[in-house]
Amino acid sequence: MARNDKMKLGTFVYTFGFHPASWLHPASDVNGANDFAHLLDVAKRSEAAKFDFMFMADSPAAAVGDPKALARIPTKMNRFEPLSLLSALAVTTKDLGLVATVSTSYYEPYNVARLFASIDHLSKGRVCWNVVTSDHDETGYNFNREGLDPHALRYERGNEFVDVVFGLWDSFEEGALLLDRENGVYYDKDKHHTLNHKGTHFQVRGPLNIARTPQGRPVIAQAGGSEPGMDMAARTAEIVFSLASNIDRNRTFYENVKSRMPAHGRDPDDLKIMPGIVINVGETEAEAKAKVDYLIDKMHPDVGRLMLSEFLEADLRDVALDKPFPMVRLPAAPKGSRALFDELVDFVRSGRTVGELIRHYAEKHTGNGMTGTPAQIADFMEEWFETRAADGFILMFPTLPSSLDDFVRLVLPELRRRGLFREEYEGKTLRENLGLSMPVNRFAKTQEPAL
Repeated sequence: MARNDKMKLGTFVYTFGFHPASWLHPASDVNGANDFAHLLDVAKRSEAAKFDFMFMADSPAAAVGDPKALARIPTKMNRFEPLSLLSALAVTTKDLGLVATVSTSYYEPYNVARLFASIDHLSKGRVCWNVVTSDHDETGYNFNREGLDPHALRYERGNEFVDVVFGLWDSFEEGALLLDRENGVYYDKDKHHTLNHKGTHFQVRGPLNIARTPQGRPVIAQAGGSEPGMDMAARTAEIVFSLASNIDRNRTFYENVKSRMPAHGRDPDDLKIMPGIVINVGETEAEAKAKVDYLIDKMHPDVGRLMLSEFLEADLRDVALDKPFPMVRLPAAPKGSRALFDELVDFVRSGRTVGELIRHYAEKHTGNGMTGTPAQIADFMEEWFETRAADGFILMFPTLPSSLDDFVRLVLPELRRRGLFREEYEGKTLRENLGLSMPVNRFAKTQEPAL
């Protein structure tokens, strides 16, 4: 059945772009990591294109591992704290949604509720919280832990954390602010509520000391393919990020998550599945491929070696680049994509060198998604959208802003010609533009029908 909605699009932002060599591209701003003007420029270009949002990927810790390689990868080692950045973007943009990652493992619910509610007011209803439980050991070492808490414990805490935040966001009902100067009453005390939460992980009295936000509450995003992750998404999320490695696999994921929603009293249309895809577009296939090759050629072997080491969960620092890859270094199972892992195994068995394997992995990893002409990329996106493998896409541009500009100039007109993407924003809030319903305040009294 043909869809009657429009594709949703968001810009995924690492400072210089998704590719680890993006900071070496001549079109990038080498000072951009600490220059607000650079990120505002990316936001303004995304807004002019009528994208739904800009997503600030984040980890609250610097990476650890191979110092020599990390010195060549600035993305994770030098970045703004995302909520500070979103506060600045909230008052310098007008329509673009603003998404930031905050971990339930290293904050308190009251802090998160107050911070995001404040930014939702500052932006007049355009903020989104990307809920994560964190998955890197290096983060825990900065927060009084020896690495990560167990997976099940992180999700147990995360679910309770989100419930508390939702409860705090309901502290003021809609219309609670009377602003009655004549009688000296600022708000209706009967529409202001104390949460009094006492649970396994948190004890939070409340109420939150800020009015209900323009969106009722900020939009919730999440990524996670595990059973606990999909359950949490079906219960709480409104945007879900997935990996666009295989259309059939993603269609199964799409159906799986959405089919769980009615059990939680939710309409499946109130959740947008948005795979992350890397886009390399050119006027011709050769031009698009040349863009991929340029960045791969710029990437230092130490960086490629570190990327491959993380994927295989094996330390490859002592392995010679000009020798065949040692089979003993291959794990029994991958950390990430099974399809990509199987392809690498076949590549290793063909006798290729470590250097050749690194380049092959880098091409696949940083070219995941689509490389080609505007029509080819539009075909790819249309198939995923129309066959309900996706409701839209998180666009992981290899370089910023140049790859974003290429997409807007070459692909966006083709999507609009096919009627797949908006010409103008539909509303004023992120929730409206995504086509999401307004949340119901848990404390609001049900209106009795008139007799």
